[in-house]
Amino acid sequence: MRAPSVSCVFVCHDGAGRVLLARRGAGARDEPGTWDTGAGALEFGESFAEAVTREVAEEYSARVLGLETVGVRNVLRGDPVTSHWVAVVFAVHVDPAEVRIGEPHKFDELGWFTADALPRPLHSQLPETLALYAARGA
Repeated sequence: MRAPSVSCVFVCHDGAGRVLLARRGAGARDEPGTWDTGAGALEFGESFAEAVTREVAEEYSARVLGLETVGVRNVLRGDPVTSHWVAVVFAVHVDPAEVRIGEPHKFDELGWFTADALPRPLHSQLPETLALYAARGA
């Protein structure tokens, strides 16, 4: 029997209104060339905070300065469904001076953006993730 995987999705921000997005490179799992937040699978025995801290360090070479859970999404992809993730979404404060590409095989560019000036094209899952992130202050 197949079961969904758990993904920790993180929207890194600078605390001043900008979010960090990465352009997915040729070696990305899906949708190369699109802009997305960071994410990684929850490993067995790991807490959410441990997973996010590990993944932020791996993907962006940065430390987590603050962590907030902003929502959960049930992500079903394909018709018929070929990919099923439970995505737990986090807002993560990082220092922009620390950020650099930690996994060049997955990402080829990083950038800081405001909600009204996002790059294109966006990953298919990014709008719903950013909606949860934006709603946290409501």
